[in-house]
Amino acid sequence: MYTSIAAYHFVAIDDPCVVADRVRARAISDGLLGTVLVAREGINLFLAGAGGAVDAFLAALREDPRFAALHAKRSHSADAPFARLKVKVKPEIISFRREDASPLDGRAPSVAPHTLARWLDAGCDDAGRRVVLLDTRNREEVGHGSFRGALALPIDNFTDLPQALDAHRDALADATVVGFCTGGIRCEKAVPWMRANGFAHAVQLEGGILGYFDEIGGHGYDGNCFVFDARIALDPALRPMKATA
Repeated sequence: MYTSIAAYHFVAIDDPCVVADRVRARAISDGLLGTVLVAREGINLFLAGAGGAVDAFLAALREDPRFAALHAKRSHSADAPFARLKVKVKPEIISFRREDASPLDGRAPSVAPHTLARWLDAGCDDAGRRVVLLDTRNREEVGHGSFRGALALPIDNFTDLPQALDAHRDALADATVVGFCTGGIRCEKAVPWMRANGFAHAVQLEGGILGYFDEIGGHGYDGNCFVFDARIALDPALRPMKATA
């Protein structure tokens, strides 16, 4: 049985190449496969291996005070979701290319999965404001599943979101817009940008779809959640859509 982890952490990193080399060496030592991105703004990783090896890797990573608060979402599969290990240094750990969207400048407000589930049942937030769910993922991902009634934009790349969302600015001005994505990382940038550009009540779903599945299951969600490995997608019980090869 393989344990998969998805994790990211925004934190200033002055030595991304050094961090990448250290992470690569530790992942090789622990026999982990997957992808790790390191940038001056933080770290983003998707890795899989034996459960004990994953635990050891995370413990070693968190010994660095910069990553002590890193939280990893876990899922399991019978076969390896990744074929090899890739560790890269990038300009951003999730490419958005907007100056007014850095989580290092302050994190946007978030809503917990249990609170969102309550809002979905009530049809409004705790202030009585209407709730609009905004899917910040691309059209291929959305095709595997999304929250019922969510606004999905016709985009192929995350960097296209601001332009696509502009057409909805007036219609969403009075709404609590809940941005969501696979694990939360895209909304860490999208929601601050939204709040700085006319979407005053925008918030992000804490932990993304996978975090919601883990705590709530599929309440209010239709289909599966696309993931970036051989499993293709996970259902609301975090089970692979298809067996990995």
